[in-house]
Amino acid sequence: MALAPAWAQQNPAMENPSVAQPKDDTPPLPGANSYSESQARKLIESQGYSDVSALMNDREGIWRGTAKQGAAQVHVTVDYKGHVTANKE
Repeated sequence: MALAPAWAQQNPAMENPSVAQPKDDTPPLPGANSYSESQARKLIESQGYSDVSALMNDREGIWRGTAKQGAAQVHVTVDYKGHVTANKE
């Protein structure tokens, strides 16, 4: 019995990306968040935001609040991986 060489064994998902399940890894990502509120606040401030409001950890494990980006008020989030995101109000 002849074995096919390793290079001949192919993974169809690698050849055709439409076979693979789509993965949405756009922050904020839900997950068990181990950051404290003060740690999440420091992450937000380290990204240049000021006047960070009280933060609430939602049921998806995402810290949410508001902050200032220059003169604009924005909604900010911190996910379990430490990603900081902001959206205008």
